[in-house]
Amino acid sequence: MLGVIVNTLTVVIGSTIGLVAKKAIPAEWTDFIMKGIALCVIYIGISGTLEGENTLVMIISMVLGAVIGSWIDLDKHLNNLAGKLEARFKKPGEKATIAEGFVTASLLFCVGAMTIVGSLQAGLVGDNEMLFTKATLDGISSVIFAASLGIGVLFSAAFVFVFQGSIVLMAQLIAPFIGDVVIAEMTCVGSLLIFAIALNMLDLTKLKVMNYTPAIFMPIALCPLFDYVSSLL
Repeated sequence: MLGVIVNTLTVVIGSTIGLVAKKAIPAEWTDFIMKGIALCVIYIGISGTLEGENTLVMIISMVLGAVIGSWIDLDKHLNNLAGKLEARFKKPGEKATIAEGFVTASLLFCVGAMTIVGSLQAGLVGDNEMLFTKATLDGISSVIFAASLGIGVLFSAAFVFVFQGSIVLMAQLIAPFIGDVVIAEMTCVGSLLIFAIALNMLDLTKLKVMNYTPAIFMPIALCPLFDYVSSLL
C-alpha cells in the first residue's frame, strides 16, 4: 500500500499548493484558464479512447454503465454530498463546483493503464515503481487542476486512495481477469467519460457523468464474454 499512500499524499500536497496559488490568479482570468484546462482534458480523453480496439465493447459498456449508474443515481448522491461540502468550503465567486472538481480529478487520476497495472504490481509482487511515477505526475497535475477547479480536486485524493487501494488489496483475486485487452478497453471507456467532462466544463452539455462511471468496469466481464462467443463462431 506504500505506493497508494504516496500517490494520495502527492495529490493532497499538489492540490493544496494549487489552492494557495489560486489566490494569486486574478478573478477575471479564472474562466479563461478553466476553458484552457477543458481543452487539455479533451486531448486526454481523445488520446485514451484510442487505446480501445473493440467499439462494441465500448458501446455496451456505456449502455450497461448508464443503466446501473442511473438506477443507483450516483450523480444525485455525489451532488448531495458536494452540496454539504460547498456550503462549508466554497468561496463566493467560484465558478467550478466541488462535484465538478472531484469527478474531473478522480477520473483523470484513476483512469488508465498506469493506475491498474501499477496497483496490480504493488499488490502481487510489492513493486511500487509505477505508482511512484504516477504519484509524481498526479502531484504536478493536481497543482494545475486545483488552481482552476478548486477544492474538489483535493477531495479526489480520497477516491484515489480507495480506488487504487482496492485494486492492491484484491490483486490476487482480480489479476486473472484483467489482461492487457481488458485494461485497454477500460481505459477507452473511462477516457470517453473524461471527454464528456470536458464538454461540461465548456458549458456545451450538462451530462451527469457520475452516472456513467460503472461503465468503466464493464469490460472486465464483456471482454471474456466476447472472446468466448468468438470461439464458438
